[in-house]
Amino acid sequence: MSFPLERTQVDGDGWRRAFEQTLEAGGRLGALWGSDERDRAGGFAVHALLVVHERLRWISLPVADSYPDVSHVFPAAGRMQRAIADLLGLRAGEDGRGWLRHGAWRPDSHPLRKDVASEADLPEGDPRYDFVRVEGEGVHEIPVGPVHAGIIEPGHFRFSVVGERVLRLEQRLGYTHKGIEKRFEALSVEEGVRLAGRISGDSTVAFAWAYTMALERASGAEPTARGVWLRALLLERERIANHLGDLGSLGNDGGLAFGLAQFSRLKEDLLRTNRRLFGHRYLMDRVVPGGVAADLDKGGVDTILREVARLEEELVALRAIYYDHPGLQDRCINCGRLSAQQAGQLGVVGLAARASGHAIDARVFPGLPPYDVLQPKLCAHRNGDVASRIVVRYEELFESLELQRRIVRDLPAGMVRAPVPQASDGRFGIGWVEGWRGEVFVMLEAGPDGRIRRCHPHDPSWQNWPALEYAVLGNIVPDFPLINKSFNLSYSGADL
Repeated sequence: MSFPLERTQVDGDGWRRAFEQTLEAGGRLGALWGSDERDRAGGFAVHALLVVHERLRWISLPVADSYPDVSHVFPAAGRMQRAIADLLGLRAGEDGRGWLRHGAWRPDSHPLRKDVASEADLPEGDPRYDFVRVEGEGVHEIPVGPVHAGIIEPGHFRFSVVGERVLRLEQRLGYTHKGIEKRFEALSVEEGVRLAGRISGDSTVAFAWAYTMALERASGAEPTARGVWLRALLLERERIANHLGDLGSLGNDGGLAFGLAQFSRLKEDLLRTNRRLFGHRYLMDRVVPGGVAADLDKGGVDTILREVARLEEELVALRAIYYDHPGLQDRCINCGRLSAQQAGQLGVVGLAARASGHAIDARVFPGLPPYDVLQPKLCAHRNGDVASRIVVRYEELFESLELQRRIVRDLPAGMVRAPVPQASDGRFGIGWVEGWRGEVFVMLEAGPDGRIRRCHPHDPSWQNWPALEYAVLGNIVPDFPLINKSFNLSYSGADL
């Protein structure tokens, strides 16, 4: 499994130039993280994955305590920099507000440093947070969350409005911080895949695949061909399940409760099939180092082909209802619009980027089997509103159903899993997978005795959460649930 990756070490000027050159070339920020190298006679370092068309570039910058701010180049970097400051004490930029701490530890405590034990009892800090104030005649604030009316993860949204028109939205996340990166360091590289699959539960296949890809690259292992094709099958089923759920919720938020009922039924049927064929409704622990932990027999193939045909027929009917329903169209067209220019400047990825005219999808990246053979169709739209994000979901559903049909038809024979040798100390690898939200990235570095030295998982919601703050501007407050659901970003995946 080989895709182009260049790794270089840079100085402060080179760090800035690399980001600026990436933006000028039409590239984007893939991830930003830090590491503690003091136990290896080094200091600290910050790292970035930069994506330029069909090339990945990993740059590293040794730092003492601060490094150049790049949030003016890629705005999403600001929150990643603040997370690095909370966890490691390495600072960039003027925004010194904690992102993950929430008073759980003081600004001078840094839990991801090597000399801080995972069970350390850190002194509590100040939980107060300075939201940006918008002042003027008729301006008032509406706080929403972090506890919400529905059964969803916690996040705080501070609206500045005139009447019901939104002038500004500021998000505060981090309420589901779980110390995942620290927890990885207590595990073996083989055990790490189970934790990776629980970073964001609705993307368990994507994270587990990205992790195993990183481990296989670090150890020099090759997964079996059948195992890789089955991973793709599981990934497409994860995409289908989430798109079905979102389309139901979007219909409900737009006043069409019928849509919620129908798509909930379809999603539940799919999850039950997952349980019957693969042993888990949400496919947890099915992707493992070397391949997969479940096979598909002839009866399973027939079951999937029948399910594909039935879903295609039902989706055609439901799409016609959604596209022709005047009330739903009135709520969705031109609502929560993110222009192609804004999406590009913000470095938006995944489904949200494709709905705003940016045809990017890691599945069509060179050297990523089996998608290099399957060559999935890129599904994109250009208007960037809620309606466009609905259209992209429908198109991706049909494409994923067709990919399932092709995968089970051309599934290679053989074993589903190969042995994976132990990755030696200092070996590293990266995994990069197009989950249903967008690009999921995992960097894995092995330590001595088969342990994990450092693992950084990255959810595409890091790039897309800031875009929601722009998409809601000029809309009315009652449209926020619909706009928010049309992005449907992960709290847990970004909070770590």
